[in-house]
Amino acid sequence: MDKRRIGVRAIIYKDGQILAVKHKSRKDGQPKDFWAIPGGGLDPGESLEDGLRREVMEELGVEVVPGRLLFIQQFTSTREDRDEELEFFFLVENSDDFAQVDFTASSHGLDELALCEFIDPTKERVLPSFISTIDLGGYVETIQPVLVTNQFGESH
Repeated sequence: MDKRRIGVRAIIYKDGQILAVKHKSRKDGQPKDFWAIPGGGLDPGESLEDGLRREVMEELGVEVVPGRLLFIQQFTSTREDRDEELEFFFLVENSDDFAQVDFTASSHGLDELALCEFIDPTKERVLPSFISTIDLGGYVETIQPVLVTNQFGESH
């Protein structure tokens, strides 16, 4: 078994805010205490962009138009069957299509997610935490090198 999980995340940015989700707790179904960036793990042999399209459709029921790669994150996994995770964060070109997310149009949203809304990442607890501390607008609005972070919090 491959001990590395590869994931994709959607940076859906509009007017200084980012679309984020709160997952439901497995214990009681209540919203977790942090926001997350929509996305998930790739299926075997799946391309990054195809995985992004599938994951966003499964969670949010909206077809995504993948843009350029903004960030890569590498970290030690907390999953029982994985040692490490590698995630690719893509800018989404059609952020206006996410103004009204309806979980009933998705295959997983109702079961997995409690909330989905545009938030100011500097004022909320967002995972991964680097999303709250970088100049997100600068990365979205200008061409910059891809930011790479690792489990030790170092950036390259």
